[in-house]
Amino acid sequence: MSISLHQYLCKFLVGTENHVKIIRQMNTVCDNLSNDDISVQITSGSFGEGLQMRGSDIDVMLVLRFIEVHDNITTIAFNPTKTYFILMTDNTNSSFAMLRLVSSPHRRLVESCETFQGNYYLSSALFKRLFLSEFCPVEHGPCVSDKHSYTDYAPCLHSRSWVKTASRWIVKSNNPWPNENTKQMIINHGVLFVPIGSKESANEKLEWRMSFSVGEKLLMYTFSHTQLLCYALMKILLKDVINTNSRCKDLICSYYIKTIVFWISEELQPSVWTPDNLIQCFMRCFSRLIYCVQYQVCPHYFIPENNLFENKIEGIDRNNLIDTLSVLFSYGWRCILFSDQISDGPILLNNIQNYQSFLYYDDLNKLLKSSTSIRVSSLTDKHYNFCRSVHTIISCNSKKLKFIHEYFMSWICNLKCQSIYVSSTIRNKNQYKQHKTCLSYLLMSTNHDSVSGWLMLASFFYKGNQYKKSLILILYALSKCTLDKLIRGTELTAMQRLLVKWHLIYKQRVVRSLKFMLVDHVNFATSAFIPMELLIVESGFVIPPVVYAHFLSFLCHYHLNNVRECQISLRDLQLTIAEDYFMGEDIFPKAFSKYCLGTALQLIGDHLSAKQAFTETVQILHSYPFFIRPLKRLSMIASV
Repeated sequence: MSISLHQYLCKFLVGTENHVKIIRQMNTVCDNLSNDDISVQITSGSFGEGLQMRGSDIDVMLVLRFIEVHDNITTIAFNPTKTYFILMTDNTNSSFAMLRLVSSPHRRLVESCETFQGNYYLSSALFKRLFLSEFCPVEHGPCVSDKHSYTDYAPCLHSRSWVKTASRWIVKSNNPWPNENTKQMIINHGVLFVPIGSKESANEKLEWRMSFSVGEKLLMYTFSHTQLLCYALMKILLKDVINTNSRCKDLICSYYIKTIVFWISEELQPSVWTPDNLIQCFMRCFSRLIYCVQYQVCPHYFIPENNLFENKIEGIDRNNLIDTLSVLFSYGWRCILFSDQISDGPILLNNIQNYQSFLYYDDLNKLLKSSTSIRVSSLTDKHYNFCRSVHTIISCNSKKLKFIHEYFMSWICNLKCQSIYVSSTIRNKNQYKQHKTCLSYLLMSTNHDSVSGWLMLASFFYKGNQYKKSLILILYALSKCTLDKLIRGTELTAMQRLLVKWHLIYKQRVVRSLKFMLVDHVNFATSAFIPMELLIVESGFVIPPVVYAHFLSFLCHYHLNNVRECQISLRDLQLTIAEDYFMGEDIFPKAFSKYCLGTALQLIGDHLSAKQAFTETVQILHSYPFFIRPLKRLSMIASV
């Protein structure tokens, strides 16, 4: 069986045009649900553009609403609750600017300014440090990142005015690409500023880089699928082939590749970008890359005066890079076969006839794994934001977008219900209203996977001392944890991929089918529904579903004095942990599984075994002192 390169990329690496559209819709929904009165979140990078690229993380632009950047003080309509900066470019190169403070009611922002030539300027270095936290403790260029680099957050400022240094882009000749509507949308959006300065500048810490990431995203959205595949091939060539050569590693970044594809797209007629011409277009982009390196010139797409290669690749590095690129170019389009993810393709093709549709699962899994709880947590804080999101779902015309919204909202309801305090007894009308409100959120939260929402509902009844109701829900949840289900965050086997394909094609398609196929961990964002027996740590629990089901069953029977059933639940809990059943691959669920086991053993008086379980929990979480300190105390108590 032979397939074209275009078909191969659609089946195995990038996905079909519809697949890319689904990724973009998921990002749009997640961004919309993440926005609040303080900030706007924009998914960027490869995934934001609709590409599933191996090894790429999630990039999120965090645009602060309460800060405005203007190019002229006369354009400011002052609001006493906002901070204003004036754009200054006299002492910077063409892609950077300095931000002079005009006024601010925010003390921390004023403290992040430094004096320069008699005025206060916002320090990009100090500003970025404001966003470092326990969850994002790492500085990565203009971003802050989590320890595992799953997500990069780039805090940035917005100017609605188009910058003068990019004014030539406005008056470009009437090329077929991009069209006039796209150009106008990009200009109307303006420019973002990210906190990083030019390394060649003496004022690096006071400089901000102009970012056209929103404009670039809009340009990518106008690409035909062949253009997108060509761009993906160039990125694969860079990451899997060029950067794996020790002599060339990190000399070229993916932004250079994107810039070259933009210039080529402007030069070629849109009619050229067809599946039959994919190889010719790819080789043209590759040839332009060699030209740029050889002559050390790669003009910025929006600011051509800014040569991206100036003082970047010189001397022996340049010679090594040219040699490597020339050798690869001599292989023609077959140079991409040096990428292991492409060279392994025929083997996969023989085993699985058409598993393109499993990419939907991987992409949604990737999106939800990208600190979604942080991104959408604002909805749990303000009732207005939550109501606005519900209204968006109701008024949404697209059935696909409605389903995606509902999926994310179900997950958000899981957090929302935990922010409502519910007393174990209902004594008055207000408590009854809280009880009903919380119950309605819990019922809505059952739509994002097969199990976790029902287990959270079981926790709700357990906290209200309604143990028999809780046990009914636990049994129902356990009945859903069958071998044909998928635990979120794990790699799929070949058989599971075929199962995903079957569901997506013959059942309900993409997001709706995930409700019936996925099994998620039970995520306690606050202490509202955590059993009292676990409250040595007040929040942040992530417990595997089957583990939690057996543990909660144990607690219910323990309070009901059902000795035999209590022993059975404890045995099932131990067996689940020993067999690693629906545990996933992350360390937190595994650690808290041991913690649940230790708690159960301590309740029945087996202090020696409890101490061992707590000790194992501490060993797994050795890098997280927030959890270790209280768990160590519990371990000492168990040994008494």
